[in-house]
Amino acid sequence: MKNSSLYLMDCYVAGRQYYDVDEVWNELEIGTQLRLERDFQNLYDPNAVAIMYDKKNDDGDGGVFVESFQLGFIPKANNEFIAKFLEMGWNHLFKCRISKKTPDAHYENQLRITIKIIRNDD
Repeated sequence: MKNSSLYLMDCYVAGRQYYDVDEVWNELEIGTQLRLERDFQNLYDPNAVAIMYDKKNDDGDGGVFVESFQLGFIPKANNEFIAKFLEMGWNHLFKCRISKKTPDAHYENQLRITIKIIRNDD
């Protein structure tokens, strides 16, 4: 039997204190789906990969719009492999979810994510 995804890595969200986590903290739960996005504008890391939370909102007219919140980054020591794939347009190759939420921990240890590679059934 083929798995639908394959474990790649776990890591903490780096730089969490500088981004939008506090705005959506109460919405973030273990299992919450996140999105990885290549950050080409980052001056501190040439392989920066941002961790994004997309929140769906009602627009008041029966439609939905998505508001994106940056939670931080994949740590610099672990991002080169993923950055290369995102650069080449493989945005849907990875599944990213929150695996641990520890409010009382130091900022850098409050959110942990798990990244899996999604099976391509083409």
